[in-house]
Amino acid sequence: MTVEISYGAAEVVTGSCHLVKFDDGTQVLIDCGMFQGLDEYKNYEDFGFDPKRVDYLLLTHGHLDHVGRVPLLYKRGFRGKIIATPATFDLAKIVLLDTAHLMAEDFETNYKKALRRGEEDLVKRPLYDKHDVKAVLKLPKRSVKYLQNIMLGKNIRVRFKDAGHIIGSAFLEIDYKEDGIKKRVIFSGDLGNRQVRLNPPPVDPAAADFVFSESTYGDRLHRPYEESVKEFKGAVITTLKNDGNVIIPSFAIERTQQLLCIFKEMSEKKEFPKGTRVFLDSPMGIKATRVYEKYKHLLSDYCKKKPHPFQFEELRYATTTSASKKINSLKSKNIIIAGSGMCNGGRILHHFKHRIWDARNSVIFVGYQAEGTLGRQIVEGAKYIEIFGERIIVRAKIYTINGFSAHADQKELLEWISKIEGLRTVFIVHGERDKEQVFKKAITKNLHKKAHIVKMGEIIHL
Repeated sequence: MTVEISYGAAEVVTGSCHLVKFDDGTQVLIDCGMFQGLDEYKNYEDFGFDPKRVDYLLLTHGHLDHVGRVPLLYKRGFRGKIIATPATFDLAKIVLLDTAHLMAEDFETNYKKALRRGEEDLVKRPLYDKHDVKAVLKLPKRSVKYLQNIMLGKNIRVRFKDAGHIIGSAFLEIDYKEDGIKKRVIFSGDLGNRQVRLNPPPVDPAAADFVFSESTYGDRLHRPYEESVKEFKGAVITTLKNDGNVIIPSFAIERTQQLLCIFKEMSEKKEFPKGTRVFLDSPMGIKATRVYEKYKHLLSDYCKKKPHPFQFEELRYATTTSASKKINSLKSKNIIIAGSGMCNGGRILHHFKHRIWDARNSVIFVGYQAEGTLGRQIVEGAKYIEIFGERIIVRAKIYTINGFSAHADQKELLEWISKIEGLRTVFIVHGERDKEQVFKKAITKNLHKKAHIVKMGEIIHL
């Protein structure tokens, strides 16, 4: 009997991790992501399964919540084969090395503080370090092309299809036999927002018996993308014409590349005021952008036709700390894209320190700000913020512009699922509990299909 057990992204958005056990003893793990936000403590818990017994690890894409615990999986005994698209392997390397570096920095800071309190034994050590990342990258791996059939056993076949979420992202179609009967299960990974022009839309799924579908935005519809772009451009141009500076906290993968595409279009249309400079002040964002350039053939037709989709006259890369600091000496007409996306660390804090108190400037949020982050404080109207122990007044104009999400909304998810012929059950994962409830009702009402919200550690017989 084939069994599926979710050890992450069950009734939560992060920590994606699904184990499939087949009749012949083969064990396949789909993603091994890091828990984030209020669920971070789960990263230190046992996986719930024996990593030594996992034969294959299939990665749907390179976001932290889908690959972030892979080095930890290695530390606890995994020595199987990793299968993913080439772009996913490249992004995962960047993400994992950056994560290891940040965890080491955080540990050092917290340990020093705890040492002075005599509480050093209470400080949790990093989940893994850069040596663990390098070790896991040396494991047997296979880079796959979209639509390529990969055999995982005599009666198990997997096919990766473009999910349109980020560069190299995929949903998985797994064919297997049970008691001589052929069956297919689909794992959606994360599906892309069709309105965003950076990636092509998700490919249509094949007929299948079961689908495990993400539900991140299963309770809502996205704002029209063009409306968001128009508002974004207006905020940027207004600020620059008033001799101000635009500060944009941005996630390094996907959101940054979306912004560069918009700015390239503005440059080509001569929409920038004279003297405008655009700084990408994110080492990880720069590396991710180079991956996008390397796999340009996977981008949307809109982007592919451009020789250099992310390069334009006004763009500058701040690759070093000194280059980042020099930006602060430039008084006006600067657009600064920096991480972290939720303002809980990174170079964005330095730019806030130098500019958020000036009413001529603006801060534009183009991504979700989780509860408890500095970004959330600012979005909710904080009059003062604290950075590096200094209390700073917020006078800059604050914009929150939605519509840039790389995730499909409810309508797009339902349309994608509706194309799966012969579908018996929709298993809902990768969503907050309340959103999953709404999505379940929408599936029942609109598709007339059986839907089930997957619980953590629940055993499901397929």
